[in-house]
Order: sequence, then structure tokens, then C-alpha cells
Amino acid sequence: MNTPTVRSQSLSPGESLVAQLQDKIEYAETGVLSKVLLKVPSCQYTLFCLAAGTDITEHTSTRNAVIYVLEGQGTLTLEGKEIPLEPSVFIFMPANAPHALKAEANLAFLLTLSEG
Repeated sequence: MNTPTVRSQSLSPGESLVAQLQDKIEYAETGVLSKVLLKVPSCQYTLFCLAAGTDITEHTSTRNAVIYVLEGQGTLTLEGKEIPLEPSVFIFMPANAPHALKAEANLAFLLTLSEG
């Protein structure tokens, strides 16, 4: 798997951010490209783009996570249950929940990590 590409943006207090996510989607030939869109003390928003055939092995996160699928097809295995990933699917994962991903086609999603 390729090392993710990370680009980050931070905001000043009271500042807003508007982004057209469709314009930010890009895929490597293989592996994962990720872009941290915004990181604030309690939350991080990252765009993930997985090339078709990419697997992310089972792991956990110490933070709550939300996946919102933007385009493509894949499968999320969450605590042993397979969940089809397709555009507009919204998934909440509690902290420490074991999960893995497989992109059957190019797959883009917004991952939000939050504290508490």
C-alpha cells in the first residue's frame, strides 16, 4: 500500500471553511491518498481515496469515527459484520471498534474522527 499523502488546513478562531469535495477526489494507481481537510482540537476531517483493489487491514481508533461515502464501491468490515459501501452511505463507528476496508472499485469517503 502507498503511503498516504496528507495535506492539512487549520482555521483561525471564528473562521469558516467551504470545500467542494468532488473537486478534491483523486486516486493513485494503487493504494491510498488521504487529505486532511481540517483539523481542530476535538475533530479531524479527512478525505480518503482508495484505488480499486486496495485493502486496509483490521485496526482500531481511539476516537469515534464517521464514514460518509462520496463515490465508488467497497466493503467495510465493522466488528465482524460486512457493510456495503456505496455513495451516500453514512456509518458511525464507536472508538476502539475493530474495522477493515476493501475497495472493489475506486472509493472515496470523508472520515470524521472526534473525541468523546
